Amino acid sequence: MKNRFRSTLALAAAAAVALAGCSDPGAGDTDAGPAEWPAQDADLTGTTLTIWAAQNSNTVPDSVIAGFEELTGAKVDVVTIPDPYEQGVQTKVATGDTPDLAFWQPTASQLTALNATQNLQSLEGAPWLDSYDPALRDITGILNDTRYAALVTTPAVEGVYYNKEVFAANGVTDLPTDWDSFIQLARDLKADGTTPFYEMGADRWATQWWVQVQLADAAADGLWDRVNAGEEAFTDPTIQGAIDEYKALIDEGLFNADIKTATFEDQGAALLAGDAAMVMQVNSFFGQLQSLADTPELNEKIGFFPISPSGNTGTFIPDQSNALVAFKTGDADQESAARQLLSYWLGDGYGDFVNAQSTVSLQPGVDTPADVPDALLSVSDAVGDSTGSMQALAIANPDLYIYLADMIQGTKTPTEVAEATQAQFAELAKAQGAEGF
Repeated sequence: MKNRFRSTLALAAAAAVALAGCSDPGAGDTDAGPAEWPAQDADLTGTTLTIWAAQNSNTVPDSVIAGFEELTGAKVDVVTIPDPYEQGVQTKVATGDTPDLAFWQPTASQLTALNATQNLQSLEGAPWLDSYDPALRDITGILNDTRYAALVTTPAVEGVYYNKEVFAANGVTDLPTDWDSFIQLARDLKADGTTPFYEMGADRWATQWWVQVQLADAAADGLWDRVNAGEEAFTDPTIQGAIDEYKALIDEGLFNADIKTATFEDQGAALLAGDAAMVMQVNSFFGQLQSLADTPELNEKIGFFPISPSGNTGTFIPDQSNALVAFKTGDADQESAARQLLSYWLGDGYGDFVNAQSTVSLQPGVDTPADVPDALLSVSDAVGDSTGSMQALAIANPDLYIYLADMIQGTKTPTEVAEATQAQFAELAKAQGAEGF
């Protein structure tokens, strides 16, 4: 998980230029869509498909592969690309090495990073589109009005996981309804001797959620459009103010005393044990909790609510385990077979898939398994009304989380965090050929 949202300057800029042939990677050839979507059960005897996956997603397609191979006679190989996954994939693609399909973060910026218009098949006209929950159908996976990614699981949402028993022990009966009530709750908990928040400063990558949830209202009002156009910067009051607020809350003592050295594993254990009341995280954090406790215990102890400045709006951030892309390999039969696998995955194979993964169904016609924990149902409920994260809406994703972790360690001020992030964003945007940079 640590690698998921990295886009280090040198690698990302180099990959963007290489993939684009020194042109704008967001522009280029476009497809009207594939000529056909083959039947899910079309005979594929003798065909071998390759799927690239990260270390945390390489078992996700197991049930789909088993069913597809039996139905079609095809063989499907999953190849694990070592972490950092995104950089590894971009480097391979830039050298002409491509699979048939790959797990990929279905955001506009990450589709641009793969030069989707040149390298990926259009998924327009896919037979499974009308099966999606209408609120989720077009939430992600689209670049320049063309669909390039197939969403297979609920996009991650930034929000607050809380310990129900800690809340009950402190007399908390109502969840916060906006940022001010959220922070007041934290102060009340601290006054009662409870650690309000737990942060994983050593592993760094989750630090950015604290800034991004504060930007939910601004994001809904076009913040990232303005940032993308060079009309607003990370150093301007909106984003700088969110960084300043995060630092102020840390200085106020609302976080764990070992914030500088705490890890992702520490964070999950602490919330489950009630050593802290709340954690700002995304869906993968719940996977950590599931490795520590079964569903009945999680339902008893762990809840979730989204938070934003003016209310309970979530901030969605699709990651690579949520979606797949199909590559243009130059072999029409292979490309057709890849589309067929997607049709099966989101068609006849989808019920088995959600049951095998114990995950929330994206399709009203396929029931969510009964053993999905309550907190994940709350996360799923938050997706439809959520607003996009930096990763979802910005044209480039600078290393905000690294700079925030530096701030926690005392090597950067909040002002320096914003300055470093803006400088990197501008370089990445310029490498893409974005106007205004």
